[in-house]
Amino acid sequence: MTLQAKIQSLVQLGAAFSRILNETASTDSLTSAEKNVQQWLSRAVHHNGWYTEEMLRFCLQGWSENFTVEKLEHWLTKYAITENQSPKRIGLILAGNVPLVGFHDILCVWLSGNHALIKRSSSDQQLTTAVVQLLESIAPDFANAYTFVEEKLTDFDAVIATGSDNSARYFEYYFRNKPNIIRKNRNGIAVLSGEETAEDLAGLATDIFTYFGLGCRNVSKIYLPQKYDMAHFYQGIYHRSDVLQLEKYCNNYDYNKAVFMMSNRQIYDNGFLILVEDESFSSPIAAVFYEFYTDLSELQSQINTNADQIQCLVSNLPLSGAIPFGTTQRPELWDYADGIDTLEFLLKID
Repeated sequence: MTLQAKIQSLVQLGAAFSRILNETASTDSLTSAEKNVQQWLSRAVHHNGWYTEEMLRFCLQGWSENFTVEKLEHWLTKYAITENQSPKRIGLILAGNVPLVGFHDILCVWLSGNHALIKRSSSDQQLTTAVVQLLESIAPDFANAYTFVEEKLTDFDAVIATGSDNSARYFEYYFRNKPNIIRKNRNGIAVLSGEETAEDLAGLATDIFTYFGLGCRNVSKIYLPQKYDMAHFYQGIYHRSDVLQLEKYCNNYDYNKAVFMMSNRQIYDNGFLILVEDESFSSPIAAVFYEFYTDLSELQSQINTNADQIQCLVSNLPLSGAIPFGTTQRPELWDYADGIDTLEFLLKID
């Protein structure tokens, strides 16, 4: 397929997602592949206790909004992508912490003209499979561009692996002789001024609670000005008490609160989110770490020093790379994980 044909296929995929999400539409108007994805929206929670239908719909909506001609061409226009007569075999080890977290890698391999060897996470296997099959129903040639791998990866030319810091050490050793991208733990951070509006804090709540804080783009650490009013923060996020409807979240909230209290840590608590002063970036589920700052330039230096632990930064303040509140879980197609250009990597493999 030509690149333009692939772009049109992704536009059609975006339209298919919109049809699937249209609650007023008749299921008779859906293709069998679309029905299959729709069915997983309601039953995925039975395979992964963190996957609520609301979160899956949020995920598909984000993909649908990205799959426009304008956004796809804006993303791809800077690359010299030609039809690849000798595709490389790219091993993809996908994470499963949030829905379709590895789909962007699959698309990059396809768009670069290579072949994806996809090792799915058991946590996201069914949904990833259904969406890949949906794209195949739209672009039949896509069937020749991927293979699902059930056992250990073999016979590959390069690899992209996503996991924890612990698994990354294994990946770095095992794949040391092949071109690779190895992704580790990262987190989102927020810097507040104390002048945030109710809308800003509602956006921050989205950044914290979407996917229940399991994603690398979730805000797990906030920086606050001295004498910040914690009540103002809690008032701004109180509408997200709905997270307590998920038993797994409640269990983590109760457990982590007990751990902090038994450790004699000073905490703030509103009944569903714990604030703990800590220098670390990766907070446990149902908790957010915080630190106070006094000088913005010093804070910028601190952020730069720890860039390898930070996936994204939200703030209204003039900080390098800051994005608006409420946007961490709506990345653009060109917002590459860990700041590594996946397409450029794939196009340069010898």
